[in-house]
Amino acid sequence: MNRTLDQVAVGEEMRVSAVAGPEAAPEWLRWLEEIGFIAGERVRVMAKGFPGADPLVVRIGQSTFALRRAEAACVFVVPAAAAEPVRREALEACQA
Repeated sequence: MNRTLDQVAVGEEMRVSAVAGPEAAPEWLRWLEEIGFIAGERVRVMAKGFPGADPLVVRIGQSTFALRRAEAACVFVVPAAAAEPVRREALEACQA
């Protein structure tokens, strides 16, 4: 089952299945890819801010970043052991 990174529990190891930029901020797609959020990369949520779980501290590869929940909602993930593709309609659901 595809989820977005903002829905992942702290410590859960996932793999990026797809990245989408919201219509209101299409530059997010390029930015997320530039910092390492590309299909196949392993990612883990290390911490979530309080209150509201914003921002998220995420580790991708050997790098650690803080992402806003809206940015994390554009990164589609599957469990690290899975290889399920993301559905196109799920990509269109990313909103800024």
